[in-house]
Amino acid sequence: MELIPAIDLRGGRVVRLFQGDFAAETRYELTPAELFSRYAAAGAARVHVVDLDGARDGSPGNRPLVEALAAQGGPRIQSGGGLRSDDALRSLFGAGVQRAVIGSLAVTEPERVLGWFREFGADRIVLALDVRLDAEGVPCVATHGWREQSTLTLWQALGPYLPAGLRHVLCTDVGRDGALAGPNLALYREAVARFPGVAWQASGGIRAARDLHDLATIGVAAAVSGKALIEGRIPAEELQPFLPNA
Repeated sequence: MELIPAIDLRGGRVVRLFQGDFAAETRYELTPAELFSRYAAAGAARVHVVDLDGARDGSPGNRPLVEALAAQGGPRIQSGGGLRSDDALRSLFGAGVQRAVIGSLAVTEPERVLGWFREFGADRIVLALDVRLDAEGVPCVATHGWREQSTLTLWQALGPYLPAGLRHVLCTDVGRDGALAGPNLALYREAVARFPGVAWQASGGIRAARDLHDLATIGVAAAVSGKALIEGRIPAEELQPFLPNA
């Protein structure tokens, strides 16, 4: 299993949100370039970069920063937040970003996203499906920066994409995000069992190396972590088994 460090950008700054709440923001003094270089030096093969402003209002304000990180070389980048047009994806890929991460549109406009599968190839698209558990424990998809909650289940959301060769799904349990409460192992266990051909990326709640080992045992392809890594909560030597270039 691969560990993918996350960099969240808001207003040009490195931040972390608690459970997706823009009013519960932690800012960090490191610049995006400094943090990216730290992850490169640690041995990350890939970094997950999110434009939070884009995710919330569709503004591309942080996109030049994302493109500058891609120009640094080193880890490959998967990036999302406000990617809503063909031109936005072409620009991102043209700048050297390896994979585009598509969130709300994957739920609200599947035909458009399927067009990107056809144009760019399934391996270059990551579906970001963020979920909250309903009263019965069923994962239902949240959209638009987690401000809107649908009744569509995670499993239903995948349906249109399976015939198109869906490969990468980043699934975040919103209730665990930024909370350092441990990942939702039951969710990812069910995801892998239902769709073993999907390369699942688990996000939300990672706090210690044992969480990474647990996710690896379940069979997820990658774990995305932000807060625990930025704040140095996991010793570097414990991360090395999950960093391909360590």
